[in-house]
Amino acid sequence: MNAYFDESETSEPSVREAELFAGFGELLKDCATHCPGLAAHLAEHDLHGINSMEALRSLPVLRKSDLMAAQQAAPPFGGFVRESALQGRRIFMSPGPVWEPQLGGSDPWLGARALFAAGIRAGDRVHNAFSYHLTPGGFILDEAARAMGCVVFPAGVGNTEAQVMALRQTQASVYVGTPDYLQILLDHASAENQPLSGIKRALVSGGALFPAMRAGYEEQGIHVQQCYATADLGVIGYESSTDDQVHPGMVVNEGIIVEILVPGTAIPVAPGEVGEVVVTRLDKDYPLVRFGTGDLSKFIDEPSPCGRTNKRLAGWMGRADQRVKVKGMFVDPVQLGGLRKLHPELDGWRLVISRVNDRDAMTLQVTLSDSASGDAVPSAPNHGAWLDSLSKTLKQATNLGGEVCVIESLPADGIVVDDQRNYD
Repeated sequence: MNAYFDESETSEPSVREAELFAGFGELLKDCATHCPGLAAHLAEHDLHGINSMEALRSLPVLRKSDLMAAQQAAPPFGGFVRESALQGRRIFMSPGPVWEPQLGGSDPWLGARALFAAGIRAGDRVHNAFSYHLTPGGFILDEAARAMGCVVFPAGVGNTEAQVMALRQTQASVYVGTPDYLQILLDHASAENQPLSGIKRALVSGGALFPAMRAGYEEQGIHVQQCYATADLGVIGYESSTDDQVHPGMVVNEGIIVEILVPGTAIPVAPGEVGEVVVTRLDKDYPLVRFGTGDLSKFIDEPSPCGRTNKRLAGWMGRADQRVKVKGMFVDPVQLGGLRKLHPELDGWRLVISRVNDRDAMTLQVTLSDSASGDAVPSAPNHGAWLDSLSKTLKQATNLGGEVCVIESLPADGIVVDDQRNYD
């Protein structure tokens, strides 16, 4: 079995950087010509002269909030997409909302390397349990697996019974999806006294792969690795292994540039320090230059034992903002902004993210205004119906289910989304 997807993974770092910036300035200038939003964002900068990391750092950081504002002003893409290239492609809407286009090529989100590093090869049958609805989630690794020559079943999310039946019938040996849903499938099959024994490998993303979870899968004969991906950029980094021994951190994907900056600034952190992951992917149709992901991480100084020479990220280490992933979907404080309009009896709220029985869970804590009338907050037996209406509002806002509880007070600390999951 070949150890590497291609020879670029073992290039000398200086050679890799030279290749990344060869023709960079010319392409960036061409992109600005066809993407007015990008041109406005980079106005008064010498784009032709961007030919090194040092020169790249002269450009401003593009925050997701900036991109969202541009998209609202000039929907759907805010002038950051070469619209003439969209014919025959898909467009997506991620929570926020944020609009993304599907890029060209057979592996538009650069996911094939991550699959290959996880030991997945041409001919493998892949059960894809990422969502194919609204967001590009399901398509990211679907396109990558098919580009590699795999056979893909587009399972999507939910309908666990049908997914278990499909796994038995297709005899898929590979699972891709969120980390915890794989165990749900395995448990469901075992409850029917027909355990799934065909799954041997998995590539997961969209949630935390806790050490105990990984160990549990290994005990069940399933080798699991994870990748770090976003809807905007595709696969940013991926785990690697030698003889199925997974190495710490994630190797940065080829073809993209990653910086670690002091959150909220354009300043690089000191070596080994944690900061915001900022990514440049200069695709000619959707150029994202110094795009702030909002995720926190740091670089690992030591080279990877697998022999790959690109930089390594230490993995996901939190958010520079309060935007978090729950069950593979981003939840943003902005999504909760309409609660008071729909429920004027509310004074404040906080969405608490936790782990319950090894699964992500959401609880919306709310406080009531002093003027909330008895009609607005019914007492028993109608109190349950009022809580149900709040639960429905939460699901409509986030596309995820959760519980609601009324509490006396909330701290005045500005926290709207409180991630209480332990990532150790």
